[in-house]
Amino acid sequence: MNPEENTADLVARFDFAATLARIAEEVRDLVGQGKVAAYIPRLAEVPADRFGMAVATLDGRVFEVGDAATPFSIQSISKVFTLTLALEALGGDLWKRVGREPSGSAFNSLVQLERESGIPRNPLINAGAHVVADVILSSTPTAQADLLEFVRARADNRAIVMDEEVAASERDAGFRNAALANFIRSFRNLDNPVERVLDFYFHQCALQMSCLDLARAFLYLANRGRCQRSGQSVISAERAKRINALMLTCGTYDAAGEFAFRVGLPAKSGVGGGIVAVVPNALTLAVWSPGLDEKGNSLAGAAALDRFTALTGLSIF
Repeated sequence: MNPEENTADLVARFDFAATLARIAEEVRDLVGQGKVAAYIPRLAEVPADRFGMAVATLDGRVFEVGDAATPFSIQSISKVFTLTLALEALGGDLWKRVGREPSGSAFNSLVQLERESGIPRNPLINAGAHVVADVILSSTPTAQADLLEFVRARADNRAIVMDEEVAASERDAGFRNAALANFIRSFRNLDNPVERVLDFYFHQCALQMSCLDLARAFLYLANRGRCQRSGQSVISAERAKRINALMLTCGTYDAAGEFAFRVGLPAKSGVGGGIVAVVPNALTLAVWSPGLDEKGNSLAGAAALDRFTALTGLSIF
């Protein structure tokens, strides 16, 4: 990409269909490698040999390859949606209850909560997401329905659901999440009963979306907080900027530095094998491949995003 070239002009003329096809071919040997998230029994059943990728541009075009239309469990990607809702509900006071720094630890680590008096390091790790869930529960009596409506509106897909079997599987295997939530509650950083917080959290992780859904749903973060279709404000431009910053520094857990080095885009991953990335003022892209690396990020997905920024020159750096 020529530094003097306008990003919008580049996006308008770029052959994304051919690029996605090339990427799918180049990462083929990685698809099926890694390990699925077997600690959640329902996710352990997902075939590891799946790969899909989608791009949605601010000028309304959508491109896809492979299994891009197949819904999967988005897991921690949902934390971006709940963070958006919590910021709208509580504003800047949210940062009194959760930090904004990378954790440097595993996404479900208990260690830092002890040292930092129950204040999670950031909202994109599990502990932080529990505090965010608590804020949403305190702001509306219909938290789960509100979240589902928000996601359906962003993706322009009324068929999106929360998979009850996945939510039940999360609950049955959710001992560490229960420990996190109870620990935070012991520091009086949860106002709602732990059971309610966990139920909401397990259901947000159980959202079933495809790469196409996710690429469309994240467009407001590429568009300074505005809905690409209607032009209406979803969140302020300042808050969209903050969320993108958190995705860059915290969105891929304790691999965030390596991911920024390789890919150079704000992104959020989930142990269902999905990753969504944002090219500000241009487009969003989502990739899915269930095999995970040792940090819990999609092995083939991270490689695909690396190739995308290398081939297109679309990076924030």
